[in-house]
Amino acid sequence: MKKIYVAMSADLIHPGHINLINEAMKLGEITLGLLTDKAIASYKRLPYMDYEQRKIVINNIKGISHVIAQDTLDYSENLRKIKPDIVVHGDDWKEGIQKNTRQQVIDVLKEWGGVLVEVSYTHGISSTKLNSALKDVGTTPNIRLSSLRRLLNAKQLIRVNEVHNGLTGLITEKTKVNKDDVVHEFDAMWSSSLTDSTAKGKPDIEAVDMTSRMTSVNDIFSVTTKPMIFDADTGGKIEHFVFTVRSLERLGVSALVIEDKVGLKKNSLFGNEVPQTQDSIENFQNKIRAGKATQVTDDFMIISRIESLILEAGMEDAINRAKAYIDAGTDVIMIHSMLKEPDEIFEFCEQYKKFDRVVPLMVVPSSFNSVTENEWAERGVNIVCYANHMLRSAYPAMLKVATSILDNGRSFEASNDCLSIKEILELIPGTK
Repeated sequence: MKKIYVAMSADLIHPGHINLINEAMKLGEITLGLLTDKAIASYKRLPYMDYEQRKIVINNIKGISHVIAQDTLDYSENLRKIKPDIVVHGDDWKEGIQKNTRQQVIDVLKEWGGVLVEVSYTHGISSTKLNSALKDVGTTPNIRLSSLRRLLNAKQLIRVNEVHNGLTGLITEKTKVNKDDVVHEFDAMWSSSLTDSTAKGKPDIEAVDMTSRMTSVNDIFSVTTKPMIFDADTGGKIEHFVFTVRSLERLGVSALVIEDKVGLKKNSLFGNEVPQTQDSIENFQNKIRAGKATQVTDDFMIISRIESLILEAGMEDAINRAKAYIDAGTDVIMIHSMLKEPDEIFEFCEQYKKFDRVVPLMVVPSSFNSVTENEWAERGVNIVCYANHMLRSAYPAMLKVATSILDNGRSFEASNDCLSIKEILELIPGTK
């Protein structure tokens, strides 16, 4: 029998996939290259089912003889390994991101006289619509909770956006930019204590209690599916911190960040302008260990935020703390700075790479914001968080409209700065 190669993500199996497999069966023995999470996440969203779950489904479809992993969107490595006589694919990849992949397949097959057979696209089936329908259904706490760790395993860099209510959650969930045939979107949400407090008109000194913070999380979770990182400030006393971990994990939050300071919380960007006390390494290690011991799942993560550079304690202190926190079991290290230039963060990244053991590295470039995501990835950063931009952009817009109304004694002049009533009604699903 001729050797047939078919590649697919197989996340949402639909009649189009079955038709493709049936057509391939007529030509010979099928080896299916199942795209890994990393391969899929390189050009679109993380799949709903992980690789092993998708492999179970594929192994139970009639006509597939072998299943192998395809680690990239490029077929070349697998094709040269098995040298199939025929590659079968739908005819819907002649344009867009897969256009170049198609040409690579044709070129590689020529090396041994293989051919490409393209099956007509199954009309009436849209993976985009199916994905949209799944998002409308929503998600479960367990699925949401585990997705951040899956993203870290699948993507070189994760892009996180601040949310403080359901509307900013929807913006983070739905905003997409198609650039060079690759869809760019936010991977996760950041529940910021600063913006949650400010949106409630309260100072960022932990004046908003944890119950109120979790109510905000619930509001956001009711209209979104993406994972969340929760800003837990210092985490409070160890005895209280364990209850915060349990509560957030139960809600479906994927990770929390705690900073290595003690006492009344003051925003880090004040630096030494206000009294701020850094916790001892030993005490903060104990807090990390207590949090890790109390969590129920392996998916929940604790992120340790190092304040050494903020408090001018020096690079050596930051490095020593990073090593100590990793030894204590932290899942991610976050390094922070209030300088506008990224030099000291770059230096930390270079020294961090030399550690015997590392965990993912996170930055929040609110002040040192000139660095691109590609540059961060090249320096070994795994998570970039835009920690307050939704609220900071909303305030000037609202202030402008309020001032215009007072200045003109009517709202007519502010009309161009506002959504129409019709757009507001159509903005939220279910309003019409």
